[in-house]
Amino acid sequence: MEGWIEGFQKSIDYIEQNLPEELNIEEIAKKASLSPFYYQRIFGALCGMTVGEYIRARRMTTAAQELSCSDNKVIDIAAKYGYDSPDSFAKAFQRFHGITPKQARESGIQLRSFAPLHIKISLEGGNMLDYKIVEKASFTIVGIKRRFNTDTSYQEVPKFWNEWANDMKGLKGIFGFCLDVCGKDFDYWIADLYEPWKDIPEECETYTIPASLWAEFVCKGPLPEALQKVNTQIWSEWLPSLKGYELAGNYSAEVYMPPAKNPADTVSYICIPLKKL
Repeated sequence: MEGWIEGFQKSIDYIEQNLPEELNIEEIAKKASLSPFYYQRIFGALCGMTVGEYIRARRMTTAAQELSCSDNKVIDIAAKYGYDSPDSFAKAFQRFHGITPKQARESGIQLRSFAPLHIKISLEGGNMLDYKIVEKASFTIVGIKRRFNTDTSYQEVPKFWNEWANDMKGLKGIFGFCLDVCGKDFDYWIADLYEPWKDIPEECETYTIPASLWAEFVCKGPLPEALQKVNTQIWSEWLPSLKGYELAGNYSAEVYMPPAKNPADTVSYICIPLKKL
């Protein structure tokens, strides 16, 4: 567990050391020996924010410190922290601090500070997490997909499901599949198992998932709370203590069973591909 935590902390330290530089999610994730896809999901579960939100908060903190204790021009500080113009920097600064960059130079002005993260995993016990590791043959899904940015996906993916509920496209909505595209972006599929003898519904596509080992986690209770709770446990409790396996593939799946009469009896699953070490 210690090695995993240390690797993740190295990625945080790398961000801190390069705040004024252009930060690339691929390079950040590499410091933790993770793919960008998994790194961003683990970061969100552990830290309660996206990588992008953390970087912006830290840049706004250090920019304010620089404004208050130096004579550097606002335009130079804006450029240093990656803003194309003083106006865009000023808007971001005001959203974070509630004041303008010019006001930050006034004596006694109140500034906000977001401290660097230090990852510590505290295993307190008593939390039950039901899962099994299963071997699955290759299978094909059929569904509709939409591309999302990791920074806004928590808000936008539920909207996608709501839209689908109004026009189900001939789908049952058994799966929610996340498929990595390019680090910060991923394709989210609302999908079913593909049955070759049936026509592909209009606007739908197919995608084949390779044979793999999968960790299959049971989620019991109302949605989305049950899924969110288990998802946090996976990354903060299960993964740090995982032995003999490592994460595989740049995708993960949610599996939805038919709704129960009592929401407390609802069963769903989170599935993550693995490979043996």
